[in-house]
Amino acid sequence: MAVSTDFAPPFRLIAPYFVIGTAFLVVSSILLFGLDITSITNTDPRTLSFVHLFLLGFVMMVIFGAMAQLVPVVLETGHFAVDLYYIIYPLLFIGTIMMGYGFLYSPAVLPYGGVIVLISLMVFVLETFLTINKVKKLNLVMGSVLISNISLFLGLIFGILMALGYAGVISVDIYTLLRSHIYLVLTGYVGVTIMGMSLILLPMFWLSHSFSWQPVTNALYIIVAGVLFVVSSSIFNSSILEYIGYVLSIIALGFYFYQIYIIYKTRVRLDNDVYLHSLVFSYLSLVFILGIGVVYLFVPNTVLFLSMGWLVLFGYITFMITGHLYKIVPFLVWYQKFSPLIGKRKVPMLKDMVPEKGATMQFVLTAIGVLIGALAIILQNNDIFKAGVSFLVVGSFFMLKNLIYMIKFEG
Repeated sequence: MAVSTDFAPPFRLIAPYFVIGTAFLVVSSILLFGLDITSITNTDPRTLSFVHLFLLGFVMMVIFGAMAQLVPVVLETGHFAVDLYYIIYPLLFIGTIMMGYGFLYSPAVLPYGGVIVLISLMVFVLETFLTINKVKKLNLVMGSVLISNISLFLGLIFGILMALGYAGVISVDIYTLLRSHIYLVLTGYVGVTIMGMSLILLPMFWLSHSFSWQPVTNALYIIVAGVLFVVSSSIFNSSILEYIGYVLSIIALGFYFYQIYIIYKTRVRLDNDVYLHSLVFSYLSLVFILGIGVVYLFVPNTVLFLSMGWLVLFGYITFMITGHLYKIVPFLVWYQKFSPLIGKRKVPMLKDMVPEKGATMQFVLTAIGVLIGALAIILQNNDIFKAGVSFLVVGSFFMLKNLIYMIKFEG
């Protein structure tokens, strides 16, 4: 898929999303020290605070920054109102902090933080829809963006209802809404967005071409059906619909994984760098997630569920995002600072802009943290879990340091 940088927004617009997002990765990793893995529940305030800081502050923030860059590039048209991105990240930052604080210390703050987050996400969704509306024909990637943003919108509705119920403003069954909220945001938005982004970035960085898009097309259709079944199970309180949704989601991930294998096999270039190592770790985590998911369908228990959640958040999503930052950020900085100097003086290569030793330390420490954390969850041992978290925290600090280095690189 050909992409053009002609419609890309300025990097000064994108950089705060990546810096703030990575800072939230540090904060959310530190919060893991307060969790007791032997007694975690869906409504535990510490768990809720961590999950929202991680997903809203880290995952959403970085994805929004990446989508601000990728949406117009893939559509080959400018943003409908690119300046709106200057208000999205401050609102998302403030709202996320308020929600994290509210879950831990003051539930009364939750509706206010939730509304601020809602406004931020709604501005993003609206601007994305209006940008997409400028294009007469959508391709597969932009179809995934449309699907993911619809899922995000619906997830927001469930989320704000839960926040109001948690704060005692309205009376709702939080457990009934929770399943739909999690699945719409984590699978419908984050999962589908990662699918779409990887279809742009993997072929571009690996120079893959002339491959079939059918597996991921099947994956998108099936995962949409899976999300709809899980949401319907919350509405109709049906365990059958819930399990059908889970089975469909596992099948969809299988198709997506096969698509990645096809892209890998048709590659022209494959640098042995932190990007490749991060993707390998991420997709190996996905394989384990699929395996655990199949077992969970037949033998549901808390340990398996926590293991899947841990690998999804830190094994798959974290490495997918941090790995791509090592490619996206150097390219954007190079394009802004050095592309106008071509032919006038020697300019650095993209690989020169990545701090190799720091990136290796970040990868190794984070990977060790994920593996030790997974072992601790299986053994239900909090001491081992805190040891794993220690590695994660140090690794996240290295990620923040590496990111700032790449942004400030002068050659």
